[in-house]
Amino acid sequence: MTIPPIVATLSPRWHDVPRALRHSWSGLGNIDQFRWLARADVQAQLRLARDEIGLRYVRAAGMYGPEQRVWARRLRDWKAAEADAPKVANWQFLDLGIEALLDNGLKPVYTTCFCPGLPGDFTASPATCWPDRNAIGMPRDLSAWASFVADGLRHQVTRYGLEEVRSWYVECWNEPNLRGFFDGNREDFLKLWSATWRAVKSVHADIRIGGPSTARGEWLAEFLDWCDRDKTRPDYLATHVYNNDSESAPLSPFDGAAADRVKDSPNFAAGVIRGARTLLDARGWSGEVHWNEWGRSWFPYAPARDDVQEAAFIVKTMSEVGHTASRFAYWCLSDIYDQAGRSESEFDGNYGMLSLHGLRKPSWMAHRLLCMLGSREIHVEGGDSTVGATATVDGATRILVWRHPMNADAPQAWGRVVVRLAGEPTQALRMWRLGSTDNNILAAWRGYGSPAYPTPPQLADLRRANVLTEQPVLTVKDALGWAALVDLEQAGVALVHDS
Repeated sequence: MTIPPIVATLSPRWHDVPRALRHSWSGLGNIDQFRWLARADVQAQLRLARDEIGLRYVRAAGMYGPEQRVWARRLRDWKAAEADAPKVANWQFLDLGIEALLDNGLKPVYTTCFCPGLPGDFTASPATCWPDRNAIGMPRDLSAWASFVADGLRHQVTRYGLEEVRSWYVECWNEPNLRGFFDGNREDFLKLWSATWRAVKSVHADIRIGGPSTARGEWLAEFLDWCDRDKTRPDYLATHVYNNDSESAPLSPFDGAAADRVKDSPNFAAGVIRGARTLLDARGWSGEVHWNEWGRSWFPYAPARDDVQEAAFIVKTMSEVGHTASRFAYWCLSDIYDQAGRSESEFDGNYGMLSLHGLRKPSWMAHRLLCMLGSREIHVEGGDSTVGATATVDGATRILVWRHPMNADAPQAWGRVVVRLAGEPTQALRMWRLGSTDNNILAAWRGYGSPAYPTPPQLADLRRANVLTEQPVLTVKDALGWAALVDLEQAGVALVHDS
């Protein structure tokens, strides 16, 4: 390869007093729907996430979905006509999902959505979401809803103990500001929140419940205003953002350049996250904030999401705004998904960081590298919105460098990033790089002809190739001292590590 042009010089301030670096990208993850948690392949993928990217809490919407049978007729009434067989609460299938998490050392985000049973059971609305027809209408009787929520939590306390349940997060609904998930308005949701909050706190005051779980970072101010008046203050805040949310409606809080408030800017999501932080700081909110869904695109089909540009977007965004919240949960962990269609191929532009057979995509590898950073950060000078780095100094020095184009269609041209080192590097200097071929399973898959259904021998070969491997790193000494020469494609990531 010819020597690429220098595109940036990055200078960590090695002698500064370091500040704490919160690994907000680690700890919370999403599975598409609660009904998948009992699947063996999903559990295997969750164990991998636990071991490699620090997963601790698992969020999965649709906990009260039809396939969970949480509101169902009793077996003893099998002879009775449908109209004569009353439905009752049944926690058997829900318990299977929670047990699968606990048995694997994980904890649930207890997502109280959607209405139990089918349309007509708890809600008069015929509206549903997803192929299994989750009932998304406003509960017709909030007292009945509250009793159902409280009874379910009491069952969990009886089963697992208060100390365990207190360590969970309870979440009220999912994206109530989208008609596709809630057939009601904001006032309806706020009443639903109050009923749910009081139901949870009736079980025990220390059980944590949060909201508003909105898309696009919306309703935060209105939600907090309501909660203050109603004395139903959340234990944490939860909301969502995608970088192309501006294509739906530019209603989110935003802190950034006007030119970035468009879907074509890779800085839109970061602007929304900063805007929400500014709003919350102005209101004196110091509690936990969870961006428990985020990513570059909310579109179910986005082929670029499978490739290295997604990895660069993840590292860029977390480097810029990861410190502004308690937790970020990329949407989502797995391609095992069925909300708007099913994948036709092993790599099909789906949401997951893992393919159907659990192959690690570049987005997964990005989280691996983020998790390899230390916990004490120093400022890095140089760079701009297309190139930057995060540097940590506890125990070892680690510098996570990224490049990301302003234009998503930019070619994968190589560039050299000069990273100033603290001193002469040791023999243990190492580098892991993500690119169009480096640590990118799509390159190996394409080498087989991009099979939609890889054969067992092909999958075995792909799994052997699907591990994080090192690349050589060049160093030089000049008048300013030692530097690492990090060659990256236009969308690329590299972690330089020196013990």
